[in-house]
Amino acid sequence: EVEVKVAQMSETIRNLIEDTGTDNPIPLPNVTGKILAKVVEYCKYHTEHPTPVSEDKRDEKRTDDIIPWDMDFCKVDQATLFELILAANYLDIKPLLDLTCKTVANMIKGKTPEEIRKTFNIKNDFTPEEEEQVRKENEWCEER
Repeated sequence: EVEVKVAQMSETIRNLIEDTGTDNPIPLPNVTGKILAKVVEYCKYHTEHPTPVSEDKRDEKRTDDIIPWDMDFCKVDQATLFELILAANYLDIKPLLDLTCKTVANMIKGKTPEEIRKTFNIKNDFTPEEEEQVRKENEWCEER
């Protein structure tokens, strides 16, 4: 059982409640029990401790504005983090989606392509020639 106001942080669930009411259980086939428990934990905390929403569009691009509770919440293994991203997207919980994506962005920030591949266990399937071509095409975005 989840309080309605907590469940309604999800736009998907909010719409289901508006359409069908709260008498019946809401099936969520795309979210495992473990991940749903984390999502409910996040929603409960943020229902009880609302974070002020900035109207400044530039803040959406910031990745250094994560509150301590949220930082701790995201200290999970990569598989869990990516499942949280999928759940936040499926359940349409924008603040959770933003948080989890910012967490991944922070894991990437300042790393070389090789370090990113190592962090996320990504196989490099470029030939040396293809890799050089990509580097040339993207020289403009390299930090100098």
